[in-house]
Amino acid sequence: MNSTYLIVMAGGIGSRFWPFSRTHHPKQFHDVMGVGRSMLQLAVDRFTGVCPSENVFVVTNRDYMGLVQEHLPHLPADQILGEPIGRNTAPCIAYASYRIAQRDPQATIIVTPADHAVMREEEFRRLIRMAIEAARANDVLITLGIQPSRPDTGYGYIQYLDNQSLPGGELHKVKTFTEKPNLELARMFVDSGDFLWNSGLFVWRADVILAAFHHYLSDIAEVFDEGAALLGTAQEEEFISQAYSRCRNISIDYGVMEKADNVYVLPADFGWSDVGTWDSLHRIGQHDEHDNMVSGNVLLYDTTGCVIKTPSERLVVVQGLEDYIVAEYDNVLLICKRSEEQRVKEFVADVKAKKGSGYN
Repeated sequence: MNSTYLIVMAGGIGSRFWPFSRTHHPKQFHDVMGVGRSMLQLAVDRFTGVCPSENVFVVTNRDYMGLVQEHLPHLPADQILGEPIGRNTAPCIAYASYRIAQRDPQATIIVTPADHAVMREEEFRRLIRMAIEAARANDVLITLGIQPSRPDTGYGYIQYLDNQSLPGGELHKVKTFTEKPNLELARMFVDSGDFLWNSGLFVWRADVILAAFHHYLSDIAEVFDEGAALLGTAQEEEFISQAYSRCRNISIDYGVMEKADNVYVLPADFGWSDVGTWDSLHRIGQHDEHDNMVSGNVLLYDTTGCVIKTPSERLVVVQGLEDYIVAEYDNVLLICKRSEEQRVKEFVADVKAKKGSGYN
């Protein structure tokens, strides 16, 4: 356990969850689930007993470092890594992995986004421990794949080879990664039985992921090799500013996982959701007898299948809506059909262009 480390990626804005998730206060710092804990706090909580707190590293935008400290007051400032600009997940993971490898070359690393929901935490921890054991014993890159419950076009998919597994038979060699497919393709994937949703959860040894960076993203590895000795020193912040200006904007999936030949997937079913959209919140939230997911001081009449999230200090009365999103936060009210929620990013862009940056 003392050589197990956790990287929590907490730098995103989550614009599909607008207006609740905003540039100055993204969704990972909100109590989205209505349980009294933010998404970031829940993300760290679920690794209790798996990874000691002194081995937890949170990577976030420098603008959010203060928020991270507020939400995780037990976490030393040295374990909050600030990115000067967003460069997607590959530079983020490289930064934290180099920092961890410098401290413990034998480290096994778990990588998790900060804004996912897990309903069955004991099963989650069981599978994470299984992946840790496999990563310690094998030179492999492991991802957790979620058993799909429907043909969803909002997730990437992983196809695996049933006849090529690590000892024990639980982890299968990955055949292909597919980015978010159209609905017809998603249906084919789910019907085939050998595709899983890409969860964005990873487990590997530090030496294995650094070797993968050198092989598949050598330009990023070269940048961090040059300044590895500065990590953990007073020069780290200045080095990282320069390093990120030289790094491409690229995801770990596209840069490494889709190219590497030592990638294995552990099929998982622990009540997972990436809580990336209002519709995903409707799927996992508590519903009333008319299939509404409600958070706020609300009275409903003749209203079904809606997501309603409004400030508790404002009384909201809704009549006659079916399958709508009604969301208010910090001077913005959104009313949108659930079936049209993919347009939220379009709304955000229009608001910024026509109303200024104070609303995004």
